[in-house]
Amino acid sequence: MAKIKKAWFCSSCGNESPKWMGKCPACGEWNTMVEEIVSKAPDSSSLTSRAQSFLQGGGGAKPQPLPQIESGRESRILVGGGNGTCREGNELDRVLGGGMVKGSLVLIGGEPGIGKSTLSLQIPLMNEGLRTLYVSGEESARQIKMRAERLGGAHDNCLVLSETLLENILTEARTAAPQLLIIDSIQTIYSHNIESSAGSVSQVRECAAALLRYAKETGTPVILIGHITKDGTIAGPKVLEHIVDVVLQFEGDSRHAYRILRSIKNRFGSTAELAVYQMCSDGLREILNPSEMFIPMHGENLSGIAVAAMLDGSRPFLIEVQALVSSAAYGTPQRSATGFDVRRMNMLLAVLEKRVGFRLSQKDVFLNIAGGLKVADPACDMAIVAAILSSNFDESIPAGYAFAGEIGLSGEIRPVSQIEKRIAEAAKLGMEKIFISAFNKPQGKPHKGLQVMPVSTVADLVKNIF
Repeated sequence: MAKIKKAWFCSSCGNESPKWMGKCPACGEWNTMVEEIVSKAPDSSSLTSRAQSFLQGGGGAKPQPLPQIESGRESRILVGGGNGTCREGNELDRVLGGGMVKGSLVLIGGEPGIGKSTLSLQIPLMNEGLRTLYVSGEESARQIKMRAERLGGAHDNCLVLSETLLENILTEARTAAPQLLIIDSIQTIYSHNIESSAGSVSQVRECAAALLRYAKETGTPVILIGHITKDGTIAGPKVLEHIVDVVLQFEGDSRHAYRILRSIKNRFGSTAELAVYQMCSDGLREILNPSEMFIPMHGENLSGIAVAAMLDGSRPFLIEVQALVSSAAYGTPQRSATGFDVRRMNMLLAVLEKRVGFRLSQKDVFLNIAGGLKVADPACDMAIVAAILSSNFDESIPAGYAFAGEIGLSGEIRPVSQIEKRIAEAAKLGMEKIFISAFNKPQGKPHKGLQVMPVSTVADLVKNIF
């Protein structure tokens, strides 16, 4: 009887070990080792014959001198519609670096219900000339048809296959010869060659490697949908992210309407790109000008509200920062921040108390980034300070004011990168003044109707606003 080979794999990084360990020696995580059946012992005679045939045939790729290798631009498929009339997908083309490269492997990850399957199904539905094989291991063909009707219809070039066995999927893919293959999701696919369950470390690794070989051999782009863990990372071994060419992450709260598609890894383009979508009843709709959705939409002059000119990747946004300062109802004041790092907010409060003299240590401070966004740009510091002081004084900031500057521990306003993009975005949306660091030197031409106000310290900022 053939002996069954077992091994222990780290569910975080995929490191293999012959025995159980409490701490993974590769990534340092605790209690992540899981036992998996790798395979039965191979037949030594067949292994010897395969090795001899390989040695006799010589075969495989030959090394080439670097100057003799042919180079050129990658052949791409525009998933935004061949005639340019389809809006859905144009933002996806930009995030991908100008379209989907033929033979590439794209991984889309995100929380349940965030819109991964919706976006993947919208691609073939909006491109009738793109022959697509949509493989689902989670839904039946009838469920996919119902979702397609809700998204706007169907056509004959969109083929649907409900299957979880990798060998059957590759067989049908070679028979149908699609121009795009979509796998929903990689955690539900399993192979007969691996005797562990679907979604395990070894199954995810081997299935992704097999789909990578299919993509490179046939030149067919493959989209993999991946689950994420409670920590927000893509489930499965870390090697999955190393195998694929592009990693796209869906961010946002499923309870809100807005979604952000961010490029985490891209071998064919920049990772400083993102797209903003709005979840509607008929699917995901692109937000071509996100700043119009995140700036204040109220008519009254309310205190505790400021507009920050932030930059996410290479894309500028104007977002609304809301703050509420009130007397502490209990002995210990509360500090709460939604969409922003609460530790950085505490640092800004300490700067206000130490450098400017505002006594906020006995007051509750609540901070919120409107629209359900999560921001980490240091340029939001000035807007956060302005919103906190506005709520503390109970005086509103004029609606035409915007802020872009980082605050240091000495109370100085530090310069931020790409200030020209932030100023241009504020001018485009009709802002009257934008406060920046005095050390920022804008190189572009002045914008009509927008006054640039340089400030050097937090004290100067307070004098100019209040």
